[in-house]
Amino acid sequence: MPSRSYQRIRSDHASEVAEDYVEAIADAIAARGVCRATDLVKHFAVTHATVNNTIGRLQRDGLVTTEPYQPIELTAAGKRLATTSRKRHEVVESFLIRMGVSAATAATDSEGIEHHVSRETLDAMKRVLRDGWPSA
Repeated sequence: MPSRSYQRIRSDHASEVAEDYVEAIADAIAARGVCRATDLVKHFAVTHATVNNTIGRLQRDGLVTTEPYQPIELTAAGKRLATTSRKRHEVVESFLIRMGVSAATAATDSEGIEHHVSRETLDAMKRVLRDGWPSA
């Protein structure tokens, strides 16, 4: 029987792609007014088939709407997930920079860490960013 931490990691991995995609869709819409499958193909450097399969899962999960050859739209749930994911990403990236990690490395590392950070750890990161390091 898997441990609770293993189960949480599996759950994190399952939501990781959805979070990355809704965040990328929100970014494309903010930058260009629309998001098309080709935008995601370029962004993630994957095939159209991969994007289409993923968009199908996101549509099934109620995070996006789209029709063939039409732009991809975020649902209210998709927008909430994109916002939550973006905020978590920003906290992790800012925390890494506060620790002395270069901005380039923090940007790369935060892409993976953001999906696996617990609420407790994220709250601690926020406290450090807001109040500074706790005294020993």
